[in-house]
Amino acid sequence: MRNFFYSHPFAVPFLPFGYRYEPYHFIQSSGSPSSKNIAVACMRGGPLAPDLKGVVYFKDVPGGTEVYANISGLPPYLPGDKNKDPIGPHGFHIHEKGDCTVGNPEDPFRAAGEHWNPTNQPHGNHAGDFPVLFSNDGIARMTFFTNKFKVQDIIGKAVIIHQSPDDYRTQPAGDAGKRLACGIIQYFFDGLPF
Repeated sequence: MRNFFYSHPFAVPFLPFGYRYEPYHFIQSSGSPSSKNIAVACMRGGPLAPDLKGVVYFKDVPGGTEVYANISGLPPYLPGDKNKDPIGPHGFHIHEKGDCTVGNPEDPFRAAGEHWNPTNQPHGNHAGDFPVLFSNDGIARMTFFTNKFKVQDIIGKAVIIHQSPDDYRTQPAGDAGKRLACGIIQYFFDGLPF
């Protein structure tokens, strides 16, 4: 798998969702990073979406970073109305702190802090603002490019999947609703237990 990944810089290997991951913690590895230009966040749902899981890869490419998400267990879409936000499409961001502590089960993952915004931009232009995830019977796969950071800049931060779509204008964080899943970004290690 490693040779495939390195020989095709824009391709990301599909990993089955049967990997071993200790939720909400760094994976300790005795290995060394396969490369300092590839990182991964192993996503786990919290109490609001316990079946949500997946991986988000980050790979340095010329001029920026390619991001690939492979997520399953997203809740079904429910339209909103004037009193209630929709469930899905799902806001998807890098948050400033690498802490996936659940905390309050009614409002989990608050310990991850706000959207990562190292250049103090208005919402919609944060380095951590990503496109929304669209669920297809609970599955979302997406690849996109960003020129706002390189892999080394995001190590130790958290990726959060939200319940509702990001509106990309409400300050400071886009009104994306409760936090469904969290994963801490770390360098991709040989021997990661996937």
